[in-house]
Amino acid sequence: MELFPFQIDASTGIADRFAAYAVDPLMTTKTRPVPFYQNLNSITGSGKTLILADAVSQMRSHLPAEPIILWLSKGKVVVWQTFANLSAGKYADLVAGFTVKPLMECRPLDIERADSGLILVATVGKFNQADKEKGDRLIYQLALDDASQSLWDMLKQRRDGSGRRRPFIVVYDEGHNLTDQQTHLLLDLEPDALIAASATMRIPPELAQRMTRLRQDKGWTDGDFVTVVKSGDVVKSGLVKQQMLLGGYVTPMEVAIDDMIESMKRVGASALALALPFQPKAIYVSPTNAVYGKGVDNIHATFENREARPILIWRHLVEHHGIDPTTIAVYCNLKFDPKFPPPARFNLFAGGDNDYESFIAGNYQHIIFNLTLQEGWDDPACYFAYIDKDMGSKDQVTQIVGRVLRQPQAQHYPDPSLNTAHFFIRADERSVFDQVLREVQAKLAAESPEISLTVFTGSKGAAAKTIMPARKAKQLPDVSINAEQAMQPIRSVVAGIQDYRAGGVNTVGKGGRIQVLQAVGQFGNEVQEWVDIEHSNRVTARWIFAREVQKTYAKAINLCDIEDPKFDALVEYNSPAAEHMREAARKIVAAYIEHSNVVNSFTEPLLVPSVAVDPANVTPFSFSIHGGYSGLNEFEREFAQAIDKTQRVWFRNPSRGLFEIPLLTPSGTKNFNPDFVVWMDKAIIAIDPKGDHLIREDAGRKLFHINKTGNGADLIIRFVTRGTWNASIEKTNAVGFTVWVLRQGKPHPIHADSVNDAVQLCLRQDNPAVTQSNSQTVSA
Repeated sequence: MELFPFQIDASTGIADRFAAYAVDPLMTTKTRPVPFYQNLNSITGSGKTLILADAVSQMRSHLPAEPIILWLSKGKVVVWQTFANLSAGKYADLVAGFTVKPLMECRPLDIERADSGLILVATVGKFNQADKEKGDRLIYQLALDDASQSLWDMLKQRRDGSGRRRPFIVVYDEGHNLTDQQTHLLLDLEPDALIAASATMRIPPELAQRMTRLRQDKGWTDGDFVTVVKSGDVVKSGLVKQQMLLGGYVTPMEVAIDDMIESMKRVGASALALALPFQPKAIYVSPTNAVYGKGVDNIHATFENREARPILIWRHLVEHHGIDPTTIAVYCNLKFDPKFPPPARFNLFAGGDNDYESFIAGNYQHIIFNLTLQEGWDDPACYFAYIDKDMGSKDQVTQIVGRVLRQPQAQHYPDPSLNTAHFFIRADERSVFDQVLREVQAKLAAESPEISLTVFTGSKGAAAKTIMPARKAKQLPDVSINAEQAMQPIRSVVAGIQDYRAGGVNTVGKGGRIQVLQAVGQFGNEVQEWVDIEHSNRVTARWIFAREVQKTYAKAINLCDIEDPKFDALVEYNSPAAEHMREAARKIVAAYIEHSNVVNSFTEPLLVPSVAVDPANVTPFSFSIHGGYSGLNEFEREFAQAIDKTQRVWFRNPSRGLFEIPLLTPSGTKNFNPDFVVWMDKAIIAIDPKGDHLIREDAGRKLFHINKTGNGADLIIRFVTRGTWNASIEKTNAVGFTVWVLRQGKPHPIHADSVNDAVQLCLRQDNPAVTQSNSQTVSA
């Protein structure tokens, strides 16, 4: 599983903090530590489970004994998904050093084994009971056929076959559900660490007491308890959608759904044109058995006479829009009288969590539900949400936002509509929609300010006005990285990596000691003593090597023979062998960046699609591909108007998606989106009037050397910077503008007094730097 750099940074931050604390932990008694605590603060869609999985794997690599991880969540669906992903699914390779089991299948032998870590997955309901002795939770009861201890007591003592107490880490996904009672019970297990994941974490009093101790005795500040993932990094990675379209309808249900279905058809057509492996899905959120203004629906009526909202939505989709009933799921506790059953093709899942697996297997395109499906169901192909929010509804739209924000395949697409979450809100009064809007704006501002929000007031056909169609057909080249010349240098680096499968002193770590509680003495007479252990659990050389490449430029690993048997070597995390692997990984990335280049091709050109606009904030243009653009600041508008005056065909490129040019940089942004693209006679010119940061970087300067493969127009990049700059790439004053072009293989500045002059220089297909140099020679 490939991790994004921000995910590795987060997991490494958690693991490194834990490792530093584990060397000298606070104690409440001789054998009871104050647990290390950390909250992963990250938005929905950022890959919290992946980050947590990588974090516990890294924590394992620092520990001297194989740890036990108790992985908890409140919802059964979330736990089911977590177990499936960790045991044999998409995250299994991240926890390769662990055995993964449901908590209630844990046996004494699992605790005693010392050859691998152990992850036990459960809902909090498995133990959440105040009185353990009088309760009915199986985890507290004796398993007489297996041992004389309850599972709870075994976890509390957790001795391996050598009598050592295994490290114990609690991971609580969706940590905002953590209660004071749960905290008290978990602390009874004497964990070494408690890691929660929530963007809206609430600290229970029981946990707050331990945090106070860490503040007082270790000098921790608020920032030491939290690992924050920047939402901007998540958006740039492609894991979540870039935009949100929010329409408010004070209309009958049918009007809002009709608009949504039409929008869905447009997005579906775009996905089909791009040959994407999915079609957009829609969710419909409404009360279950309620009737508009009449209370509860009459279940003793025929299906055609029922008025429950899920039934009305289903009938409108099937009867008015001709949608195949086999593609529609109704996931809610909708009631029927056996004498008046629904149609045979009415796919009702009324069993809640018990029906979830069969529901998922159906891969439905339209899902009608109430909030019972909300936590745990994550399908990135979900692009649309119809939400029925009447005056009496307590359902919060903000709770549903996360279900639609995830992005398919973790990449943004050329058509902006495929990077947009579409919400259609039906309300009884405009004031209700206004309240929804305030809630959504507050949520985005607090958690995801990089996601742009466009709002429109709904009426029939209103959604279509947010799309500006292309009025001219123009193609964009496919710009990619050609790494052919990097293959041989990378092979040489891989060939030089040493083989440590035979072990030896270089596979052994050096450095700090971590103490482990050991049972010392004869059976029945043991005492608990702390013993120093200098060595840590071993990990594969492949794990260390791959993670180091992914930290900086993940694509470089595609040129490595990562299946080479020498990567099977087991080494300690802080060993010379591990550092040798990290150094080789850094050389791989350096070779990839140095020997690769950016190329453009018309083998698979892209037709410029429609763009999303805010109808209330559109600046019209005469010669642009689209009739106008919204979201332009004052300078961008002035620059766009100057381009429009040239009467050349052009368009405004979005900040992410559509026309992206890859950057060869070892960290930070991996793509560059020029603000404007202009079609000339023999070339396509991409202009970025905010190029200050790129002109200073090697990656930016490489964009002046874009080679063409095959036939088609040349691609020319022009950077424009404010003020006057010199050839040493230094800003000398704030007068006018500077256009950067290529001269003798290096970026060269040409001064322009105005925006109009700067645009004219940008659009020259000859080299203005050469012309300038010749004119200076003649003048001399």
